[in-house]
Amino acid sequence: MSDEIGVLVVDDSAMMRNLIGRMVEETPGLVVAEKAMNGLFALQKIPRVNPDVIILDLEMPEMNGIQFLEERRKQGIKIPVVILSSIAEKGAKITMEALALGASDFVQKPSGSVSMDIHTVKDILMPMIFAYGGAYRRAQGKKVLSPHEFPAKTGVSPESIPKILQSTPPKAPAAPPAQIRRPGRTEIIAIGISTGGPDALRQVFANLDKDLSQPIVVVQHMPPGFTNEFAKSLDRICPLAVKEAEDGDFVQGGNVYIAQGNRHMEVERRGAGTVLRLSDSPQVSGHRPSADVLFASVALTYQNHALGVIMTGMGRDGAAQLGTIYKEGGMTLGQDEKSAVVYGMPRVAHELGHVMEQVSLENMARRICDVAKTNR
Repeated sequence: MSDEIGVLVVDDSAMMRNLIGRMVEETPGLVVAEKAMNGLFALQKIPRVNPDVIILDLEMPEMNGIQFLEERRKQGIKIPVVILSSIAEKGAKITMEALALGASDFVQKPSGSVSMDIHTVKDILMPMIFAYGGAYRRAQGKKVLSPHEFPAKTGVSPESIPKILQSTPPKAPAAPPAQIRRPGRTEIIAIGISTGGPDALRQVFANLDKDLSQPIVVVQHMPPGFTNEFAKSLDRICPLAVKEAEDGDFVQGGNVYIAQGNRHMEVERRGAGTVLRLSDSPQVSGHRPSADVLFASVALTYQNHALGVIMTGMGRDGAAQLGTIYKEGGMTLGQDEKSAVVYGMPRVAHELGHVMEQVSLENMARRICDVAKTNR
């Protein structure tokens, strides 16, 4: 295979295989390695075509997506899988089961099993495919093409190159902002995360200390209807209690609160305690919920008693307001480039000088706990 990222498209609809395949072929740096009509055929084709990433439907005859993921795990296949399925809309529980079985991420088909308007998710799906496929290739010691190396493709405009590839190499960080106060004891942990987040949060939360006493508030970019099941799936593996946030929830130590899809989440003082506030106010930094909104409220409410963490994700959400936590005297961590599926959000925060320490995904849980337990 060439240096392009090879994509295996698995869907029982020939129309969908063709439409998805066309989007892949139109994206510089990606190539269709093969197509399969169900999980059984996909398993048969993997040894021959050796793809770098798999786009997987869940509802298929003979071997559906869940059965494929179970067999993939049994066979020790490490190729990343992105779910693209209509069942995602009505079956968040099944989608979370797919993530628990090792799928990396998911995107909803816009209008059912055969979505003639599938092109409307291209700007989300193609960068995701490039990110996971590229990370897998690098882990295998293979080359990932840079934009100027993309082969010329008829009808492909420069605008079609995924945004995550259009950026320049990482810059040295700017001078960090001056701190108003010295860091104090950590009383809350706030995490902002996006693409690559489901996998990353599962790893971090499974390895937190069971005696961690601070509350954790999390913005994970995810569609509405999924965050409740996502929180339940994390609760099953985390030693702390994990729940989807509700407006008016009292923030209690040793609990994890996941922002609802399509609703901003903020913290607000009420008497001697703190409550969560959810809102439908406009998007910030291109997102709702927004990590910038959460971080700003955490900085205002907790000042130098906060720990802000920014992790894998496209774009720059959270990068600016992580700096506000820093300025107020809080502590800040950012995921490092090597372990991030997409070094976007943490990269911007680092370049702005808002990250005190870059940490690998493998060490993130340990570092969060150590910082939280240190009296400064």
